[in-house]
Amino acid sequence: MKIDQFQSELASKGIDLSEQQLSQFNRYYELLVEWNEKMNLTAITDQEEVYMKHFYDSLTAAMYTDLTKPLRICDVGAGAGFPSIPLKIAFPHLQVTIIDSLNKRITFLNHLAAELKLDNVQFVHGRAEEMGQKAEHRGQYDLVTARAVARMSVLSELCLPFAKTGGTFVAMKAASAADEMEAAAKAIQTLGGKAEEVFSFRLPIENSERTIIVIRKEKETPKKYPRKAGTPNKMPIE
Repeated sequence: MKIDQFQSELASKGIDLSEQQLSQFNRYYELLVEWNEKMNLTAITDQEEVYMKHFYDSLTAAMYTDLTKPLRICDVGAGAGFPSIPLKIAFPHLQVTIIDSLNKRITFLNHLAAELKLDNVQFVHGRAEEMGQKAEHRGQYDLVTARAVARMSVLSELCLPFAKTGGTFVAMKAASAADEMEAAAKAIQTLGGKAEEVFSFRLPIENSERTIIVIRKEKETPKKYPRKAGTPNKMPIE
């Protein structure tokens, strides 16, 4: 995806980027490639692929949720900043917290935020299972995002504790998630969530499949969740 295609595809979805925002995406790309030589941030480094599979893909979350208000967002396991940093660039009024278990990624994100002059961003080094039990994060966010490969039953336990009652958890998946949603139904309900909508679509140009799952937090997550680090993955709620 060339930069002009990136801009026009987003514009066609109602996301208009200024020259300054395009410049921020360009600098993001440069820093991603530069730091990737020192640490493993992404397997994708070709510019057109980064714009498609990282930047554009991250921004699809804004096509299925309303990000026009000054929401508090928590991005769980964001790695090199996806989807929350592209969302923050496109919607500067968002307040973003990223939680990641790898300290060197947090170092990269702090440098990135300084270079891009992003305000109202916070980077927290820690595991989601531990941070989800801390009062300063538990039940504090309007929107929780995860762009992850974990099954929905696992992902729900890692993410739903961060969402306020009445807030939303948005899971971004690569392929169809119908089977996963069936298997995760009990976990989502147990954790206080209710599946609201599942959107399936294809990325422009290259046509790869994507799914966005929107879960509404209807009631508080029981105190015992999330369980201790590693447990959700080993013993998903079923």
